[in-house]
Amino acid sequence: MFLTISTTGTPERPATDLGFLLHKHPDNAQTFSTSHGTAHVLYPEASVERCTAVLLLEVDPVALVRRGKGKGRGGAPDSALAQYVNDRPYAASSLLAVALATVFKSALRGACKAMPERATEPLPLRIEVPALPARGGAQLVRALFGPLGWDTVDAEPVPLDSAFPEWGDSRYVRLVLEGKLRLADALNHLYVLLPVLDDAKHYWVAPDEVDKLLRAGDGWLADHPEQKLITSRYLSRRWGLTREAMERLELVRLAESDGLDVDDVDNAVDETTDTEERPVPLAEQRREAILAALRAADATRVLDLGCGQGQLVQALLKDVRFTDIVGVDVSVRALTVAGRRLKLERLGERQAGRVKLIQGSLTYTDKRLTGYDAAVLSEVIEHLDLPRLPALEYAVFGSARPRTVLVTTPNVEYNVRWESLPAGHVRHGDHRFEWTREEFRGWAVRVAEQYGYGVEFTPIGPDDPEVGPPTQMAVFTQHTPTAKEGTA
Repeated sequence: MFLTISTTGTPERPATDLGFLLHKHPDNAQTFSTSHGTAHVLYPEASVERCTAVLLLEVDPVALVRRGKGKGRGGAPDSALAQYVNDRPYAASSLLAVALATVFKSALRGACKAMPERATEPLPLRIEVPALPARGGAQLVRALFGPLGWDTVDAEPVPLDSAFPEWGDSRYVRLVLEGKLRLADALNHLYVLLPVLDDAKHYWVAPDEVDKLLRAGDGWLADHPEQKLITSRYLSRRWGLTREAMERLELVRLAESDGLDVDDVDNAVDETTDTEERPVPLAEQRREAILAALRAADATRVLDLGCGQGQLVQALLKDVRFTDIVGVDVSVRALTVAGRRLKLERLGERQAGRVKLIQGSLTYTDKRLTGYDAAVLSEVIEHLDLPRLPALEYAVFGSARPRTVLVTTPNVEYNVRWESLPAGHVRHGDHRFEWTREEFRGWAVRVAEQYGYGVEFTPIGPDDPEVGPPTQMAVFTQHTPTAKEGTA
């Protein structure tokens, strides 16, 4: 897949200035590695009167499957064959948009130290994309690019097969844009609208995509008549992210209409005078208590047993003292979500070497879990039927035998303090039981004695004088490395 960028010039302002603005010399053919292939920049023509730059992207199909979301083209739930037989190497998509941002990073920002004044001036530009997927047809292409200052938006439908015109047109168009615009503006239009027209992305859309969209859409997206469609498609129809982006764009529009900065409009909360502290969520308090206990135990190799969607693993990864982090869960779906949260495919080699997610049942012994400094069972035991609890006890305390084990579980006595929780109900529909403080202590002391551990208890959350804390934590510490193991 490729696109061309052309401009014209005069002896006073030669067209070859395009090389300075793109930070790529017209006399050189340059190559750049991307996560899914190789990008090339070359100039088929470079004279005073006319200069054309080409961005050519060679997609590596194997890398696309390995590094992509693994669900066929653009993340759609296609068949396995569609991972290999698709239009990704030939049609402009988010792959080309990412290559554009990687290769022309400075140009997208409008930065040019050699010719700063040229970077701020409109240039006579012609941009051509020979094969552009257009879900919405040529009419949508014109609706998206038309309001952006282009004099010509030519979206010529590509026939399915020129030998059989009766078959009609494909969903692809040959796009030609002509007009006098700043180069940075033109590149940002392409960066946003290529994946929007394709209506797919080859990577997981994380919350930071909102910032990318607003940065690339600065100066044009807030007032675009198709703002909602652009925002929704760019963010892969993730409603929460789309809503956030729309709200922030509305602030930008209001600020521009009043000639103010966004911060001057979004001033409902004065942080200098607001002294009311927001309550820290219990889940956050729980993670902080666990992290503090792990640090106190000098643990560096940690198991998160029943890791769920990876919130604790993510917190552990932020602290460099934890050098070996393993998240374990029986749910493949939970591990998939955890992988997305951790952005495993984007981690550097050093970071990726610190973390691993594995599937496993906590009620069976597993040799992969031996030899660790600490294990965490955070809000896990209450999801087991009580008759299966002894199997978990042996698998963790008898077989894996980490030096430290942290167990947190709800304190059922505190439930009366939850106004929204009906009397007699547990906090989560999947909880098989919830213990009082006495019941939890009795269980923890018995397990500690049986498997050669000492145990201490720590409250998490506000410690109510009548009903105790909302969460209770037991910290098990192995007496000696050779302590006699109990039997299941």
